Amino acid sequence: MAKEFSREKRFRSRSVAGTLALGERIGEILLPAPKLVVLRGEVGAGKTTLVKGIAASLGAAVEEDVTSPTFTLVHEYVGSKVRIYHLDLYRLETERELATLGLEEMIAEPDALVLVEWGERFESIVSRMDAEIAMEHGEGDERGMMVRWN
Repeated sequence: MAKEFSREKRFRSRSVAGTLALGERIGEILLPAPKLVVLRGEVGAGKTTLVKGIAASLGAAVEEDVTSPTFTLVHEYVGSKVRIYHLDLYRLETERELATLGLEEMIAEPDALVLVEWGERFESIVSRMDAEIAMEHGEGDERGMMVRWN
């Protein structure tokens, strides 16, 4: 069953720099923490690039330090106001595998912004998410984004 959200906003970026810059506006939407956010989009849609922009704008990490957690599954970035957990669940297949990551503990942190790539594949995440960001390819480096939240 699809999660219902009361608010939504569309964004369009024409470049990597534009996607990074949108991280600031989207980061503001996602506060205050704690929040569980699902990032949807095909491989290469710009999900990690957006996380770089969000983390940088919230003072949790510089863009260069944010990388895709494809193999480590979780990266943590700590700022003065927010703790960002960036998860990539592409390689997980079962709720049991997901349970080993400590998602419950992450969500319980009062300053946590939990950004989950490929989270839509897990009902336990979809049922609890506070927001979602759907990203899609345009032509070249152009990206479309739909942010939905309550």
